[in-house]
Amino acid sequence: MKQASLDRRWFRFSVVAAAAALIAAGAGLIQNPPPTPVEQEQSVKPGINERWKSDEIDPLVALLEAEGRAIYEQRDQLAALAGPRKGSVVADIGAGSGFMAEIFAQLVGPDGKVYAVDINALLMKRLAQDAAARGLTNLEVVVCGEREVNLPPASIDLMFICDTYHHFEYPVSTMKSIHESLKPGGQIVLVDFYRIEGVTPQWLMDHVRAGEEVFTQEIIDAGFELINQHYPPKLPLNYVLRFRRIERGAE
Repeated sequence: MKQASLDRRWFRFSVVAAAAALIAAGAGLIQNPPPTPVEQEQSVKPGINERWKSDEIDPLVALLEAEGRAIYEQRDQLAALAGPRKGSVVADIGAGSGFMAEIFAQLVGPDGKVYAVDINALLMKRLAQDAAARGLTNLEVVVCGEREVNLPPASIDLMFICDTYHHFEYPVSTMKSIHESLKPGGQIVLVDFYRIEGVTPQWLMDHVRAGEEVFTQEIIDAGFELINQHYPPKLPLNYVLRFRRIERGAE
């Protein structure tokens, strides 16, 4: 029995080795190599961000800052949970009207920097004007794409992704861009919605494509480790997760 097992393993090894040799021998014949998985990535939910690209931004601001919206009402608690250090560099991904970015700009102080990142250029123009009026010279707006955050490489200490990850139409590509933009050991604070059959409201079930376990695994697969979790009692529909960037190949 032991010899038969060894024979089977040797057979599998031989087949794999032969296939690798054939691929290597024919590599020079391939003129256009196939795209990478990121380049092949298909939209996980086509059209999810069309509303947020609108030129009519007043209704968007009203929605984001609506009375009764828990994330807006608990913004100071969320900022405290994120906990950016004085002098650090923070990116608010999906900054929207900028209410979190403006809090972060105050918390990091004049020696720090905050990038407010959003897909809507008019929202970012409005935020830039508001920040200038308030003297927040350490806040810079960035218009991102559907697949990248458009931030300098290895420049960010903390990425804050609140009510936004489920809007990533191309999460693999976007998380690759985020990984590249974070400094070694940089962190992500993710705030998103539970998606639990029979518990989560139906409008959220329809809107959010996956739940905590799926999003957590996607971020881990992108080169991060989960380091802690928070379940704020005043945000009953949300979870808060913190991840740390690890070097690819060191997972």
